[in-house]
Amino acid sequence: MHYQVPTAIHLMQCVSPLTFQRVGFKGGPSLVSSSSIRFPKSIAMAMFCTVFGLFFSGMAFSQVTPAAGYTPPDDTPSLRVGMTFYGNHTYQQAPLAVDAEGNTYHPDSFDVTRSYLNFTGNLSHIVAFRLTPDISRASGSTASNNNSLVFRVKYAYGQFNLDDWSGKWKQTWLRLGANQTPFVDWEEGVYRYRFQGTVFSERVGRLTSSDFGFSFHTNLPDNYGEIHTGLYNGEGYSQVEANSRKAFQTRVTIRPLPKGGLTMRGLRLTAFYDKDNYLKRDVKNRLVLMALFEHPHVVASFEVLDATDRPTAASPLSHGRGYSIWATPILKQKGVGPELLLRWDSYVPNRGAVDSTNKTKKQNLLIVGPSYWFPHQGTVSMSVLADLEIVTNPGTSTPATRKYALHGYLNF
Repeated sequence: MHYQVPTAIHLMQCVSPLTFQRVGFKGGPSLVSSSSIRFPKSIAMAMFCTVFGLFFSGMAFSQVTPAAGYTPPDDTPSLRVGMTFYGNHTYQQAPLAVDAEGNTYHPDSFDVTRSYLNFTGNLSHIVAFRLTPDISRASGSTASNNNSLVFRVKYAYGQFNLDDWSGKWKQTWLRLGANQTPFVDWEEGVYRYRFQGTVFSERVGRLTSSDFGFSFHTNLPDNYGEIHTGLYNGEGYSQVEANSRKAFQTRVTIRPLPKGGLTMRGLRLTAFYDKDNYLKRDVKNRLVLMALFEHPHVVASFEVLDATDRPTAASPLSHGRGYSIWATPILKQKGVGPELLLRWDSYVPNRGAVDSTNKTKKQNLLIVGPSYWFPHQGTVSMSVLADLEIVTNPGTSTPATRKYALHGYLNF
């Protein structure tokens, strides 16, 4: 069978009739034309034409007789099943709680904070997918669902791998659906203690790890870093889209000395920006700057978060800022044997907000504890962590919280 390869001219003919008029993309510039076709429809058509051209180009190229010694990619459809489990026992030393009869007690509980089933696979070496149902604690108005553990979808996306066309820019792909946002999921991959609690930017309620939208990723040549950018609803995977506003998120990570010594090639510098709006002119922007250092005996990070929010036109503009420092000294080998978790977060939700004594209102977090990573085979990971967590709130009437916990983690 013969396929005609779509050329740049064909694609231009497909895209050229599309013109634009003023629309309200969140935070972005307005595009103006006399056409009656709206911007999102034009973008969707342009993307369709591009993917259509690449698809049939690939089909045409596949008809070419391969050179001697060439091993064709494996296009056998596959399905893999995995799971992730976070469990814990937590004892709260302070503050005391009060039961229904007025008795005070120290909260003490067993819990499952996260449980994933991961279904991943490939339809070909070009098309991949992932479906991840997430178990979480529900809050509802009826006795049947209040505080129950319920299933919800955290990840559900199709992935189009573009390495066949991207040359030296490897790990190049497009994802569409409920997929990872550029920063939080990436930090969780190097932090490795998500089973204790969320990372800084998510814990203070400014970012989330997954959202509905599409994203693009590529690695810079020669291991100099990576780029991940996407357009999302902006509400997070646990919420429905509230309006037509969209969040544009981009992370750029640079490895300055990828060919340096063992010490210098472990340094990575990251900048992340989230441009969003609650409503048409009500800003919801985040900026994160992060320095990460990885070594066989320690992984450490310092990050700064800046957040600007105006939920409604009548609301005052709030400007939050804070930082997080964490380190995981590795006493034997990364992923095998004993480690330590040391972390300090400090966040000012609204700069300039003070109490009656002129003290700045803050949220501080301290986490300290030893962990043990069990020897494993393949991609299996198992760990236990015993930690002390102290949360203080200077400048507010909220009492300090002190908790002792034993966390368990299993992933395969």
